[in-house]
Amino acid sequence: MRDFQHPGRSAVFAQNGVCATSHPLAANAAIDVLKRGGNAMDAAIAGAVLLGICEPQMTGIGGDCFVLFSRPGSDDIHALNGSGRAPAALTSGLLRDQGLTSIPLGSAHAVTIPGAIDAFCHLSETEGKLGLDALLAPAIHYAETGVPVAPRVAFDWKNDAATLQGSARKAYLFDGQAPRVGEIFRAPGQAEVLRRIAKDGRDAFYKGEIADDMIAALVTAGGTHDSADFAAAACDRTTPVAASYKGVDLVEHPPNGQGATALLMLNILKHFDIAAMDPLGAERAHIEAEASKLAYDARNRFLADPDHMTRLDHMLAPETATQLASLIDPTRAMPAAAPLSEAVHKDTIYITVVDKDRMAVSLIYSIFHGFGSGIASEKFGILMQNRGAGFTLQEGHANELAGGKRPMHTIIPGMLRQEGRVLMPFGVMGGAYQPAGHARFVSNLQDFGMDPQSAIDAPRCFSDAGILKVERGYSDTVRQTLSDMGHQVEVPETAIGGAQSIKLHASGILEGASDPRKDGCALGY
Repeated sequence: MRDFQHPGRSAVFAQNGVCATSHPLAANAAIDVLKRGGNAMDAAIAGAVLLGICEPQMTGIGGDCFVLFSRPGSDDIHALNGSGRAPAALTSGLLRDQGLTSIPLGSAHAVTIPGAIDAFCHLSETEGKLGLDALLAPAIHYAETGVPVAPRVAFDWKNDAATLQGSARKAYLFDGQAPRVGEIFRAPGQAEVLRRIAKDGRDAFYKGEIADDMIAALVTAGGTHDSADFAAAACDRTTPVAASYKGVDLVEHPPNGQGATALLMLNILKHFDIAAMDPLGAERAHIEAEASKLAYDARNRFLADPDHMTRLDHMLAPETATQLASLIDPTRAMPAAAPLSEAVHKDTIYITVVDKDRMAVSLIYSIFHGFGSGIASEKFGILMQNRGAGFTLQEGHANELAGGKRPMHTIIPGMLRQEGRVLMPFGVMGGAYQPAGHARFVSNLQDFGMDPQSAIDAPRCFSDAGILKVERGYSDTVRQTLSDMGHQVEVPETAIGGAQSIKLHASGILEGASDPRKDGCALGY
């Protein structure tokens, strides 16, 4: 139980349904869908699409998604890959011939075909109850009437505004400036797009005038995209991967997502007595940093489009974790993992919903970097992701750019299962941090007995590109000790990530938790 004399946030307890996400308008829209007879999938889709209006710097209909879910009365966890592919005509050789060694973040070559809309339409039809017209209504309403810009959104908007280019500056800036807290953002072009999707389904987005608008913007910017690339967009059902840690199973989406990195990290941490350490001490922070360096190095070498990689079993094998754990010096920092040639981003959005029938949904949805590529379509203002920057141009690498291929993805939804029962859908936003965030969240729960809200609130640290970022919640003494161990320590300008979770208690009660690092909340009824 938290100390009620200190600032903090109580968990949300409810019986009929809970949504936890990063913006209160989206959480409220999801609960409204549940009250109108929709299920958790309906609610998650409605909230997620609205988040593209509430947090346009983080996500939108020009982006990708991944989903884990369980159906009512079942503890089987299903996975859906809603990530897009590179245009068929684009090759790594083409870019190497231009003298490039990586894919520029703001170029059309970084834009993969958006996959989220196809995924949402598919899930609405196969798993939902209410239909697209009902699910898209909240986002259409707010896109037209406007959303007051929330404090964290305004902070991120200002930091990322320089990414915007061309028509995107007209659509997402206010007289050339990022909006201030409380100013009203509207997206009438996107409202029209959503109306057409609600009426005609995914083809309204991937064929015809809307697709032509996106293609024109990309070709004008030098892209190789064409109508066949958009028409071919399709989500895939996949099989989750999992690993156990001290009484729970962490279930992750398989590659091309990076969920296997979180599993490898937990498998490494099993070799240390984390529970005997101070949860906010230097020893734990050091061991986690070293484990993340090793797990991320494996990620950088192995993870890719599943049709182009062969080392997943090796990455998840117990002996791999044993060998890697033996490389960790408990008193001294090792060099950082070899950096990715591809880029990793800061943030995304995440939403989780559990309904009265105990259907559970864990959904993550992103345009990669803040404001993605910065390229928006002229007529409808659809901001295009730059997820293709997740490819490498290194010849022969599993994650090498190729036409029709999916890049290695940083966004990962999570679920916990205990004794075969779905225990908790959760997610930890924060780009590259996400696997380390998943591992720390599970460790906070299992090693230190924290409740979900406390596990989310607890200070974070992350070894990123040779810098150990340590939030202000840690003491100066811890930072100094870590420096003495050889880490290059910095206090990050931006809080590390943001998390949401819903615990399904055996009693039937739902417990929602939401990260104060974001504007959002958990709501129930």
